[in-house]
Amino acid sequence: MILGTKRLRWLWLSLVVVAPFAARAENWPQWRGQRLDGLSEEQNLPTEWSATENIAWRLPLPGPGGSTPAVWDDRIFLTTSDGDEDIKLLCVSTAGENLWEQTLGGGNQVVRGDEGNYASNSPCTDGAHVWAMAANGPLACYDFEGNEVWKIDLAERYGRFDIAFGLSSTPVLDGDRLYLQLIHSGGAYVIALDKQSGSEIWKHERQSDATNECEHSYASPVLYRDDDREFLLTHGANYVIAHRLEDGTEIWRCGGLNPPPNSQYRGDFRFVASPVAVPGLIVVPSCKEGLILGLRPTGKGDITEKPRLHVWQHENTPDVPSPLVHEGLVYLCDEGGVLTCLEANSGEVLYSERTHADRHRASPVYGDGKIYLTARDGTVSVVRAGRDFELLASNALDEDIAASPAIAGGKIYLRTYDALYCVGAE
Repeated sequence: MILGTKRLRWLWLSLVVVAPFAARAENWPQWRGQRLDGLSEEQNLPTEWSATENIAWRLPLPGPGGSTPAVWDDRIFLTTSDGDEDIKLLCVSTAGENLWEQTLGGGNQVVRGDEGNYASNSPCTDGAHVWAMAANGPLACYDFEGNEVWKIDLAERYGRFDIAFGLSSTPVLDGDRLYLQLIHSGGAYVIALDKQSGSEIWKHERQSDATNECEHSYASPVLYRDDDREFLLTHGANYVIAHRLEDGTEIWRCGGLNPPPNSQYRGDFRFVASPVAVPGLIVVPSCKEGLILGLRPTGKGDITEKPRLHVWQHENTPDVPSPLVHEGLVYLCDEGGVLTCLEANSGEVLYSERTHADRHRASPVYGDGKIYLTARDGTVSVVRAGRDFELLASNALDEDIAASPAIAGGKIYLRTYDALYCVGAE
């Protein structure tokens, strides 16, 4: 069964909530929201806006970054570059006021021209503390008043990152643990840390046959849960792999993502988009013109050649934006702004329509019956969720955006290279 039950929804919510929040607005505690799936249960979200209309506030930022804000009650957390060197964590109120900042580390670099920098990993929070990472290795925990609880350097602890554009994978917060995937040419590790101390709970060395740039992964780990099973998914170096939460060991792995259809092995197939997992289905992207797979979660061992565990496959995966699954439909946004909608149970294509013709780096999010697609030039296309394509609005901010939106408290938070926007009526 692909759609989650009420029991499963509350199980997911209990992972990050430290106190009941009935009758309160939903938080957005990490990169892909409450359930790591890009879905929000908020209602009455804005559909149309511009740089001057339907904007509650705009807060200038000290520098660009690609990380998505984390939102908890009246606080927003985001990482940003500051000058040519520093990466900082900012705490901002939902009224648009700077509350505090902390320097995560130095050594920032601009990557791929104007594409990004080391402020690409998104923070996460449990309502009492916030954890933030920079793409060259610093990882720190702070309380809500900005006091440092602990700080480590992952590159010092686990080896220098040998990766072209910085290790932008975002840690996943789950209960008392932080899960990380560090997949690059200098090593490939899956790690569980104690969130209170930063100490290592376990480390698993991830095996693969990847070569060249395929050894580099920019994807983030994902959790899978249903009534019968739970595991961590890591994605990179030619494989998606399911790991036991107790010790990180492998349950199953699936390859077949490289080479792409009708081609030979590609040494430049590095994964950027992350999988998305809903009960009964795991949607696994690859990159460039490769495949995207719909997998069952019940496998063991190498399931690459086990067709009964492959629900469907579709050519022309999104390269950077991660997939979205809602009410039995899979939404895929490609680099050029073409939105493709598939049946989750069969992979049948329902439509494939262009929204806005510009690069898309942010992942789509859902809220209030709408899909929000964010283009690199600051245009957010709003599409009605459902089996038939309907473009509801095209909203331009005219500022570069690489970060995915965050939805909380009836507002949409958009982080551009220049500012943080709160979209919605004041």
